[in-house]
Amino acid sequence: MKILLFGRNGQLGWELQRALAPLGEVCALVSRDLTLHADFSEPDRLAETVRTVRPDVIVNAAAYTAVDKAQSEPELAHRINAEAPGVLAREAAALGAWLLHYSTDYVFDGSGEAARAEDAATGPLNVYGQSKLEGESLIRASGCQHLIMRTSWVYAARGGNFAKTMLRLAGEREQLSVIADQFGAPTGADLLADVSAHALRRARLAPELAGTYHAVAAGEVNWHGYARFVTDWARQRGVALKALPEQIKAVPTSAYPTPAQRPLNSRLDTRKLRQAFDLTLPPWQQGVERMLTEILDKQP
Repeated sequence: MKILLFGRNGQLGWELQRALAPLGEVCALVSRDLTLHADFSEPDRLAETVRTVRPDVIVNAAAYTAVDKAQSEPELAHRINAEAPGVLAREAAALGAWLLHYSTDYVFDGSGEAARAEDAATGPLNVYGQSKLEGESLIRASGCQHLIMRTSWVYAARGGNFAKTMLRLAGEREQLSVIADQFGAPTGADLLADVSAHALRRARLAPELAGTYHAVAAGEVNWHGYARFVTDWARQRGVALKALPEQIKAVPTSAYPTPAQRPLNSRLDTRKLRQAFDLTLPPWQQGVERMLTEILDKQP
């Protein structure tokens, strides 16, 4: 099996190179690839790349993820998050290839407290969410065999993330303020990549499994609780902190106005994914602890 992977240097793309390797030959590209076009800001040229490689599976881990900046760059966000996946889907349909694509909880309006199922009504609050939702729609309309994985609060030991930021700030300041009215499940890029590889293998053997799935770690937390968990974990392991968990103040989203409105409820119901692919999703704490251990082990 030949797999064409876009976005190899992102947090998820990096993990996908590892997770997909046992399934077949992986051709992994970045936007500035010198041999094959992979710049999602020029969607039409992506078709040339797909036709050259002729993959059995296309995996799209590339996206425009600057949520606030998207408010002032709607055309660019649309090209990268909607038009480009649409082109990949069209080419996948022509080849008879599968498309594995990633979407987001931002396609919902974030109201209420219940976890959203895949068929729940959408209603994005910002340009980023709108562009991702349109990308989903174009994929479905193409008729290609696909898996769309909606996820949220993705992190990895490689690159920046919320936990790293909290540890840095807690080491510099005596008090922190963190939002406490946005809820979700921190989800490791490694977990998402492993789940994706498993689902892809199963779906190719059972095409009726094609469709949209929610893929996040088990459990839920708000950003304030997440920050307290991270700092408490670090404190117990002797990390020097000025701001201890009890010095982290809970504040509402309104305390930090941003150009793009964020959903307060990012809970996603993963029942469909777990049942379809016979999976158990670990609690979010397990993945975060593993990531923190990896971070600390790399420190001098």
